[in-house]
Amino acid sequence: MTTQEEVKEFPLFPDLPEPAAEEAVKLIESFKAEIAKAGERCVRDFYCDILPFIETDAWSNFRQALLDALCDYKNRHSNKYDFKKIREAIYKQFREEIIEDLNADLVKEVEELKQRLATAHSIAL
Repeated sequence: MTTQEEVKEFPLFPDLPEPAAEEAVKLIESFKAEIAKAGERCVRDFYCDILPFIETDAWSNFRQALLDALCDYKNRHSNKYDFKKIREAIYKQFREEIIEDLNADLVKEVEELKQRLATAHSIAL
């Protein structure tokens, strides 16, 4: 049975007759149970299925600081990490590959510039 306190708990239907008030309370209680289950499922799915794949802001910021320092030599003074050691270790370990990659990048850039020049020359004619 629905008590008057339960009816007052849900002020959306304060003037309903007793049977309608009881039915409304049952519907609301049923809805509360369903929404609680849905919430639990969402939280469980988020923590178990999604959260492991989301990077934290701290990790993203740390990684970006490292990349900034390694990609732009001017940033070497803006952070307390020893980027010189990192840079030297990478260079010592991968010296030949770095030189080959830089040469390949330059060859590719020259080819692209030749194409652009040929395109610009043909348009000018």
